[in-house]
Amino acid sequence: MRSPVAFLFVLVLYFAMDLYVYRGLRTLDPATWVKRVFMAVHGLGYAYVLYGFFKYDPSAPSDEVRRGMQTFMVWFVLLYVPKLPMIALWLAEDFVRGGYALFGSNGWPERRKALSWIAVGLGTIPFLGILDGWQFGRSRYRTKHHTALIPGLPEAFRGFRIVQISDIHSGSFTDPDEVQKGIDAVIEANGDAVVFTGDLVNNKADEMDPWLARFAKIQAPYGVFSILGNHDYGDYIPWPSPEEKAANLEQLAGQHAKLGWDLLRNERRLLRKDGAELELLGIENWGLPPFPQYGRLDDTLALCPDPSTPKILLSHDPSHFDAEVLPNSANIALTLSGHTHGMQFGIEIPGWFKWSPVKWKYPRWNGAYPVGRKTLYVNRGFGYLAFPGRVGMWPEITVHELQPA
Repeated sequence: MRSPVAFLFVLVLYFAMDLYVYRGLRTLDPATWVKRVFMAVHGLGYAYVLYGFFKYDPSAPSDEVRRGMQTFMVWFVLLYVPKLPMIALWLAEDFVRGGYALFGSNGWPERRKALSWIAVGLGTIPFLGILDGWQFGRSRYRTKHHTALIPGLPEAFRGFRIVQISDIHSGSFTDPDEVQKGIDAVIEANGDAVVFTGDLVNNKADEMDPWLARFAKIQAPYGVFSILGNHDYGDYIPWPSPEEKAANLEQLAGQHAKLGWDLLRNERRLLRKDGAELELLGIENWGLPPFPQYGRLDDTLALCPDPSTPKILLSHDPSHFDAEVLPNSANIALTLSGHTHGMQFGIEIPGWFKWSPVKWKYPRWNGAYPVGRKTLYVNRGFGYLAFPGRVGMWPEITVHELQPA
């Protein structure tokens, strides 16, 4: 339920930020038209937010909800994230100015124009980065290669290629050509098998309807296997009845079938090659609160006749790896997850440096994390949610090449 008190508090906070930035920019004595543009842009933003608060209906058609959410997120991210480094610099300057005023005899000194120009520069860098991520970053698909070392891997599966995609979030898509670019990259990866690690939609199964024909082209010789993510259950919107919510989930399962993807809901499959077998497990979403815990790892492992046989696990939320996979004695050699999106915001210099604020929530947030004889790999996702873009954290397609440990 939306809280008017919380909404008013946030609105006042944003207004205080805008006023503080405006006062800082006045140091540079901008032209009158610049001031008017600043006020007009922010005034329109506040009007839209007020309209959205009173008119927003999460049960409305998916396209209507998407348009409203994405418009708000673009406004918020473009206008407020760049202000954070500006405010930080001006606050530091005001702290020093306050010291002079408190202990000096000449009152508050004037702001330094040079520092204000630096503040503008600090704000411009993320602004341009966000603008690029909004317009181009969401379709800047990157194919990554990971050599997965599997203890006890049958020789027949040496070099076996599993292509992983995750977090499609079809309800966010607007441009078919952008989406097709990513689908083509998945097909070109030429996997022996393909796995999808959850979040096909944002909330409703019908979000996938316009995209079924395109994604159905993703096939592989040994099959395409999929699981559910936290967004697939429809837990984040109100439903007229529990029955309609349950029907939505069954409709979504039907979407996987239409795609030709084998949906695993706490289930086991066997991959067979040249007389050898490899176990593939897929569980429903399991995350730390407040995320749902529908996954049943122990029940799924009970379907496996030999705990020592190497297993690959599909589990949407990477927190499941530390909570249940690592403590388990079964030979779950490789766990494939998604969920984090790399927060759709971060910095990466391939082979050197990688950072995103999401690491404060998920220490294992992107890439490979070997721990003893087990490895977790977190894919940063194919699509996007809320903010319609990706800044520095480009969409990912992962090719896992299996090799014996």
